[in-house]
Amino acid sequence: MLQRLLIKNFAIISDLTIDWEANLSIITGETGAGKSILLGALGLILGNRADHSVILDKSEKCVVEAQFAVSKSSLVNNELTKREFEIYDDLIIRREISPTGRSRAFINDTPARLEDVASVAHQLVDLHRQFDNYELLQRTEQIA
Repeated sequence: MLQRLLIKNFAIISDLTIDWEANLSIITGETGAGKSILLGALGLILGNRADHSVILDKSEKCVVEAQFAVSKSSLVNNELTKREFEIYDDLIIRREISPTGRSRAFINDTPARLEDVASVAHQLVDLHRQFDNYELLQRTEQIA
């Protein structure tokens, strides 16, 4: 479960920390409220490619960090073990983008490949966006 999302120097966000409530979280708001920006930051945690054009202040790095509560017997811990990462009560995934465009990823403060981040994070977050229900009309999605 996502417990905390920290965003620094990303798009229009200079410094933001969101403490999420347990269970279901829904992001709503009017056009231009910043919903897509939050999802873009979360996308970095999910292993999306970084683009240095999202940096607000070009003299500082951008940091996006997510803290997850993970049960000791979870599939996530199996994935962490398989990829040789330390297991703690909380899992922290962090992405940093330098002004030069260099991106670094960390899992529990250990440098990680983007492939590792994506593999672990996709077991932690389930995003549903507007019109996702239309995928159910495709036969391949129905089977999956």
